[in-house]
Order: sequence, then C-alpha cells, then structure tokens
Amino acid sequence: MPAAFIGHGSPMNALESNRYTAAWQRFGQSVPRPRAILVISAHWYINATAVTAMPRPRTIHDFYGFPRALFDMQYPAPGLPELAEEISDLVHPTWVGADVDSWGIDHGTWSVLVHAFPDASIPVVQLAINANESADYHLRLGAQLAPLREQGVLVVASGNIVHNLGGMDAARPDGGYDWAQRFDDAAGARLLGSPADVAGLDAHPDYPLAVPTADHFIPLLYFAGLASAAEDSVDTLISGYTYGSLSMTAYTLGA
Repeated sequence: MPAAFIGHGSPMNALESNRYTAAWQRFGQSVPRPRAILVISAHWYINATAVTAMPRPRTIHDFYGFPRALFDMQYPAPGLPELAEEISDLVHPTWVGADVDSWGIDHGTWSVLVHAFPDASIPVVQLAINANESADYHLRLGAQLAPLREQGVLVVASGNIVHNLGGMDAARPDGGYDWAQRFDDAAGARLLGSPADVAGLDAHPDYPLAVPTADHFIPLLYFAGLASAAEDSVDTLISGYTYGSLSMTAYTLGA
C-alpha cells in the first residue's frame, strides 16, 4: 500500500478546485482501496502519543473566520478501533494512548480526504503528534509504522514543509519567497535521496523562517521514517507555493 505526505494548506482547499486538490484526487483514484487510512495531521498536536479509537469519529472544524459552508462540511468516515491496538503493538514499548472521545477527524485530514476519497466510506484513524518529543522520536515512530502498509493501511502525513502564517502575502497567491523555495528544495532533496536525513533540517539556515512552529513540519518526519524503512521510492506528487510562505509540495511513497 502506498503512503503520502500532503501539503494541505488552507482549509478552503476542502471547498475549492485547484491543481493541488486535483493531485489529491488523482492520488486517491490511483491507489488500491485501503482497509483503513491512518493520518498524522499537524492539527492534532498534544503532549502525548495517541490514536483515535472511536467507532464514529466526529468532524472537527478547528479554525475560525472562514465561510459558513466550511463549518457545515462533514466527513462522516467510520473509525477502526482495532487499528489502535495494532499500532500500539507495532511501536511497543512506546506508549500510545487510545482516544475514545476527545478528538476525531480534523481539517488537516478531511480537507484532503474529501478530495482523495470523497465517499467517506473508508475507516479513518488519526495519530496525535507528541509535542514533547524530538525529531528522531517521530522519525523512528514513522519507521515502526511501516508494516501497516503491508496490512492494507494507507498512511497519510498531512502538514506543510514550509508553514509561516505570519509571512503570508496575499499578493503572492501562487508564489513562494526565496527562503521558502530554498528550504522546500532542501527537504525534497533529502526525501528523494536519504529520507532519514530530513531530521537534520533544523540546521538549515532557512529553518527558523520556514518552520516557526514545528506542528506542520513534523508530519514530514513520519513520512520520512516510512520512506527510510521501505524499499520503494519517494516521488513528487505536486510542488508549489501559496501566499509566499506556505509550501504545498506533496510526495508519495510506492505509488
């Protein structure tokens, strides 16, 4: 089963039709139907490692200031509680909590899946990003999740390699600052060459501007971990920028 890292950008992508959402659609149409989808979303960023384990996860509208139509959107995919146990066994002795009531499917997940798998019939489980842990922890955990791909689970990491909301410029709807492009290119070179080296990008001179907070960057570490444990190759699904300071680049593994 393939895996993917998706640069998800604005929640408005859930409602829009553009070249990025078209790429997500193509990806969903090209992969074998998964048994379940495991998503590592930038928007579940807490002080623990956990997975959703409820049979009917709710659609979370974790944003404000957007049109009513976005708040009305639902992605009623079922959960798969037994997948939480499988994940816990795979990564043992790392502790993974089973969340039965606090989270669900956030917009880092559903804004992508509404295009890739619009019928919402495939079970969806989210893995929380533990904000207390190091880059090496997330990279290692990603590698430990690799056997799930052989069990029919599509793993999707959803974030943005470059995500600087304070630097957004409405005059650059389809462009990226020089520093954003440099950092995005550096990340891509490592992913395509030696995925485990992505963990060292914090030493890149453009890292402070590209990654002012770690939440949107860490999903890339999970994808890099999967790639480092795999024999198949990383490919670019689509690349580009929006508002100067957001990278929309997406990668696939084994697709």
